[in-house]
Amino acid sequence: MKKIWILGVQITDRVKEVSDVQAVLTKFGCSIKTRLGLHEVTEDFCARSGLIILELTGNPEEFVKLENELLKIEGLGVKKMVFEE
Repeated sequence: MKKIWILGVQITDRVKEVSDVQAVLTKFGCSIKTRLGLHEVTEDFCARSGLIILELTGNPEEFVKLENELLKIEGLGVKKMVFEE
């Protein structure tokens, strides 16, 4: 049975945490099939908080390592979803 792994990453301060988050995502880049970043933007406003949704591919052991490294970054919330097809 095939599984689809999704990680949701809530970022409280994109400006402060961007380099640490990007370093982890780059390290595990071969495990990331899809990456979607969401934050509020208008002509007059750009939110410092945001959400990244990651669809993962490959070895589930790497997914756990990715999740654990993201959880080490202060100011992040990480939630995992696993769907079975």
